[in-house]
Amino acid sequence: MSESPAQESSPARESSPAPESSPARTAAESGPLHTATRLFVDHRELLFSIVYNMLASVADTEDVLQETWLSLTGRGRRSPLEEIGNPRAYLVRIAVNHALARQAVIRRRRETYVGPWLPEPLVAGSAAAVDAAGGESGDAADQALRTESVSMAMLVILETLTPLERAVFVLNEVFGYAHTEIAAILDRTPSAVRQLAHRAREHVHARRPRFEAHPRVQQEAAERFVAAALGGDMGALMEILAPDVTLWSDGGGKRRSSALRPVHGREKVARLLASYSSRRRPEGMAVEYRRVNGDPSAVVFAGDSPYAVMVMDLTPEGDQVSGVYLVTNPDKLSRVPKHGEQVPKHGEQVPEHGEQGPRRGEHGQGGQP
Repeated sequence: MSESPAQESSPARESSPAPESSPARTAAESGPLHTATRLFVDHRELLFSIVYNMLASVADTEDVLQETWLSLTGRGRRSPLEEIGNPRAYLVRIAVNHALARQAVIRRRRETYVGPWLPEPLVAGSAAAVDAAGGESGDAADQALRTESVSMAMLVILETLTPLERAVFVLNEVFGYAHTEIAAILDRTPSAVRQLAHRAREHVHARRPRFEAHPRVQQEAAERFVAAALGGDMGALMEILAPDVTLWSDGGGKRRSSALRPVHGREKVARLLASYSSRRRPEGMAVEYRRVNGDPSAVVFAGDSPYAVMVMDLTPEGDQVSGVYLVTNPDKLSRVPKHGEQVPKHGEQVPEHGEQGPRRGEHGQGGQP
């Protein structure tokens, strides 16, 4: 069962930071806030990855991590945190159950959403950093994102699962948790978890190919597609698009250029993309190739500001585009770094110190950076 978030103020906001060598500072560094901070920072990236894959929203993930931090500090006020035998399992259980509770809020919000809904893009570093030999980037954050998140197409499929099926699938298939571990997290029997896992796995595997092309092949196809789409090249688009391609465009009712329904078929998608290029090209357009949810993708900028994120789902052979996910909703692009900015490490934005948890690198130092 999930623990309720603590409602009282965090100790970090109850007093000013003590001088560097004062007894008060020494006590704070060995007290419950320091312990909570250390535990939270040590596991924050794991928690971020699990919750994001359950919710597909960075904003909601940040809120859930804040609730997890409040639950942890609340527990620290009631009993010593050192008594927790397995902090990782404890924090994952709290975060997963808060994420499940958040699903009801998300469902209500989507009932009034305008047009197709797509996951909020999780943008990693430059796709140009992908090594030609192994398809790996040298950036540790990029590697973490590829191994701990699933593709945009997969996140869309996961939206069709029940919240419990999705939680079990993410924990088991993405993070390798055993059914017995998941049973403890969800307060279910191992038998019930196995049934949930079986249903989720069958549902997902029926909609996704089991094999994917080499990352370098994927990257080359993605760049060919983006060049054709932004250049309005109908011939090149007809060549790179698969016959049964589908385009989803998520503007949230805030971008007039977004299609209000998915567009199916090579010719229709090609014509729509060509029309975007000829009539709706943003001023001062620039393009950066990045990995979004582990996929080779493009971020389109209007000047320095993100204008669209374009994610491609490729055929198993990697030579054609079978799905296009176009996110133009400004709210979903607010966390995408501006043109030329360094991409923050995955999970770095959540939560802040005090009631929202410690920032990366802080370990209970008086509540200040």
